[in-house]
Amino acid sequence: MADNPTNRGKILLVEDNEMNRDMLIRRLTRKGYDVISAVDGSEGLDMARAESPALILMDMSLPEMDGWEVTRALKAAPETRSIPILGLSAHAMKGDMEKAMAAGCDDYDTKPVNLERLLGKMEALLDHLNS
Repeated sequence: MADNPTNRGKILLVEDNEMNRDMLIRRLTRKGYDVISAVDGSEGLDMARAESPALILMDMSLPEMDGWEVTRALKAAPETRSIPILGLSAHAMKGDMEKAMAAGCDDYDTKPVNLERLLGKMEALLDHLNS
């Protein structure tokens, strides 16, 4: 894991559940990440375009626009297509990961979040981006 992840830019967390959002923001901030957040798909899409985050943590079940729709829109746009998206979902059904990857997610993790596993996936995506 990087010694100073804050050099990697900001992380956009798109999560509608307030408890999940607050917990992840606190835990990631404690690990040195600069985290911004959106509460629904439409806001997440707008913030990704405006803020150009280094990485997006995308809840797949969102109001307004779901995470699959937002991911497809971001990956279709030249200005946002290179931003890695890590899909997050409480859905652990067979095929959910494939559905997220088909929408354009670069990786996928299940909820409840295992922080160490999530951090490992985040670092792998950020390392790939910077290599």
